[in-house]
Amino acid sequence: MKKSLIAIALASTFLAACGTSEVKNSDVEKAVTAASSTKAELGSFGVDLSARNEAVKPGDDFFMYASGTWYDNYVMPADKTRFGAFTGLAERSEKQVKEIIDDIASRSDLNAEEQLIADFYQAYMDTDTANKLGITPIQPTLDSIKQIKSTDDVTKIFGGAWLTGASSPIAGGMWFNRLDPNQYEMSMGATGLGLPDRSYYLEDSERFVKIRTAYVEHIAEMLAFAGIKDGKARATEILALETKMAEGQWPREKRRNRDLTLNQIKRTELAKEYPGFNWDLYFKETGYQVPQLNMSQPEPIKAMIALVNQEPLSVWQDYLTFHTISNNAGLLSEDIYAANFAFNGKTLSGQEEPRPRWKRAISEMSGTQSLGFAIGKVYVARYFPESSKQQMAELVENLRTAMGQRIDGLDWMGADTKVNAHAKLAAFNPKIGYPDVWQEFDGLKLTNKDLVGNIQNLRQYFKADSIAKELKKTDRNRWGMTPQRVNAYYNSSFNEIVFPAAILQPPFFDPNADPAVNYGGIGAVIGHEMGHGFDDQGSKSDANGIQRNWWTDADRAAFEAKADQLAAQYSKYEPIPDNFVNGRNSLGENIGDVGGLSMAYHAYKLSLNGKVAPVIDGVTGDQRFFLAWAQVWKEKRTEQSMLNQLRAGTHAPGRYRAQAPRNHDAWYKAFDVKPGDELYLPEDQRVRIW
Repeated sequence: MKKSLIAIALASTFLAACGTSEVKNSDVEKAVTAASSTKAELGSFGVDLSARNEAVKPGDDFFMYASGTWYDNYVMPADKTRFGAFTGLAERSEKQVKEIIDDIASRSDLNAEEQLIADFYQAYMDTDTANKLGITPIQPTLDSIKQIKSTDDVTKIFGGAWLTGASSPIAGGMWFNRLDPNQYEMSMGATGLGLPDRSYYLEDSERFVKIRTAYVEHIAEMLAFAGIKDGKARATEILALETKMAEGQWPREKRRNRDLTLNQIKRTELAKEYPGFNWDLYFKETGYQVPQLNMSQPEPIKAMIALVNQEPLSVWQDYLTFHTISNNAGLLSEDIYAANFAFNGKTLSGQEEPRPRWKRAISEMSGTQSLGFAIGKVYVARYFPESSKQQMAELVENLRTAMGQRIDGLDWMGADTKVNAHAKLAAFNPKIGYPDVWQEFDGLKLTNKDLVGNIQNLRQYFKADSIAKELKKTDRNRWGMTPQRVNAYYNSSFNEIVFPAAILQPPFFDPNADPAVNYGGIGAVIGHEMGHGFDDQGSKSDANGIQRNWWTDADRAAFEAKADQLAAQYSKYEPIPDNFVNGRNSLGENIGDVGGLSMAYHAYKLSLNGKVAPVIDGVTGDQRFFLAWAQVWKEKRTEQSMLNQLRAGTHAPGRYRAQAPRNHDAWYKAFDVKPGDELYLPEDQRVRIW
């Protein structure tokens, strides 16, 4: 489902860095020792050894060695496009949330937030009402599209797309001023495509030609729900329009270049620098004052403005009609949802069956722009032990210590740049588990009978909150993920690393697992997020989150050379014939993986205090560390999902993330990897950045 770019800020307070040079082992070692009276969840020490395929040499394919038996025998459920460690934990979180909602729904003594949860869920699950209403809940929007008579009318629809679910070739959201993170700033970009990436429109291989043919048929089918009879011809025109939009947009690897995407401009200068678009009307419809903006994609935005003025209004009307129906399909009758799923689920992603409606309801409720934090508050109280937060905090400080020592030992970075790197590391602010200040829902009105109305009320509520804060100092207590989300992130503007409660479970973190496993799992995830502060783009912001160059020219050149080497390494991976990993677009994530492993391994060795790790079930400490990493990234995908990941994702597929240890000397020794093995890299080709 395509989403609005309007964003609420991510934030929190800074913590001072730990200045010690030794890893704190007390609580962590007590909690993660294999000798604990409580058994690890996976295997005897925290890794599922039965998932391995020992017929595969680790040096030929470490992914299949670590998880090959599981991979060969796992049958993908019909409602999935991928399954792996992340998916498994997400399902666990999903079931826990379902238990929370069922418990709330069974009671009558509900507080205000619980009532919101109960009403929304009941409205979502009411398929009889949805089927009776059909397309009528979005008919007012469709009627306003029919009434378009000028480009100003089109612009007005674009400006209100955040509420209606319509699409727009130009869209923006409130984010942070990269030169002053204490200020919010509207960021604008070129958007509005219906297919996952511009390459789906521009490449002429048989695969993409078939997808475009199916897309035209899908558009026509969706237009029919609005009573449009000659849908095939009009769908062809929509595809032609979106193809022109794709031609005007930047490739993804260019869109992530922070030097190219920082283009601040006063609103009073917009008409001069970006003429041909009624900016005043657009922003009046959004509700924001917007004294200053960042035009993240200058040339593409100008290309979209040209299309707004050049393309027939009738084509824009059909474009808006189609996307309004498609973007709202999950909230409408089952026949509309089924038609939308047939293309977006089955054709594009290889998903054979829709997810059960209760899972779709939970997904809709769990975001930061929905009831996610109301649910998350209960989730944390019920499922997240405070001891896990403390243990995680100590692991973060251990990784910080290791990273500091690694910076000191870099042979390619000079003293002046190291001072700035240490300052940034010291300023990292870890946020663990859940927010210190919870999202409030005062004044939000929902009912148990009007799903689309509930969605629009939620959008209005969060939009009003964002507008109210637009000219105020940024809120550093806000989170960009809810506690029940299985993920983590780094926010460069606040120089913070954030770990929601739900990821602090096996295989990432288990208080009863062997220390090597926790360092190879959640330790490397911590290192990955820290690594984003020092990747090819995150490294362009300083300790205070300000985008500026804090490097000497020589050090930056040395860093870029290493980054180029890593990009080239990943670009050789070919998951689908003639479709390769985009090593440049995934570079930040790959630096995070390779660097995060280095930090985590270093911290693990420090935690041993010079002792030799025991051998457990015939597996050494180093082997446990790298196996834990590889099993975090075990996954199985449909081919269509893999293609989406290659073209539209910023991460390399899990299979190749599992191979990141080929850049680490200790992995070669741990698994006796030698020249001639498929993954073997000569020492001078192993990328060592952090």
